[in-house]
Amino acid sequence: MDFKSLTHLLDHFRDEQTCIEYYEAIRWNGNPVCPHCGAEKPYKTNRGYKCSDSVCYKKFTVKVGTIFEASNIKFRVWIAAIYLCTVHKKGISSVQLSIDLGITQKSAWFVLHRIREMLKLQAPAMLGENEIVEVDESYVGGKEKNRHYGKKQSENPELANDGTPYTKKKIVERNGKIILKHVPSAHSENMVSFIKKHVPKGSHMVTDEASVYKTLQTDYTHNTVVHSLNVYVVGNAHTNTIENFWSTLKRSLYGIYHQVSDKHFQRYLNEFSARYNARLNSPTEKINLTLNNTKGRLSYKSLIA
Repeated sequence: MDFKSLTHLLDHFRDEQTCIEYYEAIRWNGNPVCPHCGAEKPYKTNRGYKCSDSVCYKKFTVKVGTIFEASNIKFRVWIAAIYLCTVHKKGISSVQLSIDLGITQKSAWFVLHRIREMLKLQAPAMLGENEIVEVDESYVGGKEKNRHYGKKQSENPELANDGTPYTKKKIVERNGKIILKHVPSAHSENMVSFIKKHVPKGSHMVTDEASVYKTLQTDYTHNTVVHSLNVYVVGNAHTNTIENFWSTLKRSLYGIYHQVSDKHFQRYLNEFSARYNARLNSPTEKINLTLNNTKGRLSYKSLIA
């Protein structure tokens, strides 16, 4: 299939059985496996399958053991939600999704977070093999002058209290691929450990002049662009790719979501990084890629705990 629009998508997935068969082909590729014990060749039943193992012998459907388990939302609504979440460059809010799909805002919020749970598994493990890596950090939140008196940030960043509105992130970007992480502060121990985890030693790296990156010179070919002197490009060394991504991210957060809690912020970063990494894929490829990462459950109780 090659879905050109949401209308085309819903015309194809017009009933529940069509959706189930499509998902079975992606998850099992024609070879159903019992999610309880791993036994193959289960019995086909009217409502799904039954394990052929004499010890297990449990009934199951293709949704068991996945993010869709125990969901009362129809499968075609799920697929439509995945389409909207992955195709919209700046994402979609739970309020808008509830209007578009005819479900409650609470259900739409839960659906979006379960989709973000699928998207987090799409992040690349390592970057920088024979490619230039751009590294940068950014801050999201209100202006210091607009904060409540009791939550003013100390002049010493080490003493900043929990009321700080700035949410700090770091990013590693290579050849169109990106990795994001929410960290409590832009200190060297937070930044460098993350970089070393995702970028192999010896890689070519570009950063701005922030002091937290100085120690990278021992393990990487490190170039610096001095933004404070209005220097943004030196040969092929620049951080413009990352800066463009930050612009899209912030416009999305302010314009689509308006407010994101610190508790769930990493989930939003997972969504944006997965969508950015798959931006050259077709809508169908984005849907299939997401449906390939549905293993595991996310209960509402654990989400709001």
